[in-house]
Amino acid sequence: MSATVRVETEASADDVAAVQAGLREFNVRVFGDPNEVPVTIFLRDDAGAVVGGLQGHIKWRWLYVSKLWIADSHRGKGHGFDLMNAAEDFGRSKNCIGSYLDTFEYQARPFYEKIGYEVFGTLDDYPPSYRQFFLSKRL
Repeated sequence: MSATVRVETEASADDVAAVQAGLREFNVRVFGDPNEVPVTIFLRDDAGAVVGGLQGHIKWRWLYVSKLWIADSHRGKGHGFDLMNAAEDFGRSKNCIGSYLDTFEYQARPFYEKIGYEVFGTLDDYPPSYRQFFLSKRL
């Protein structure tokens, strides 16, 4: 049976799910179950509105921080540290080996380095004329 490669910019949800399921099945066969746990932590103001938060997941005993955001009006008050500390504490409670994340050069690299993260990779010209940094920290 033959196969054809096609670029499809508007793939169906079922087709995307087929690729994800196939890759997951392969990875589980090689590495075992990743025991994926979503990580979502919110910063709320006195009225309960979300003014910041952290999103990520734990897989194969590593915490991945995919998003960290704090509203401008709440920056500079230690909330970033509090969110990261809460995520790392949660990771430790799940027996994580470490934590990793990525950030653009115009974002928060100095903040992450201040709390113990180290650069392990750089992608130049992403976005063009900038760099994306990949950082990790052992927990």
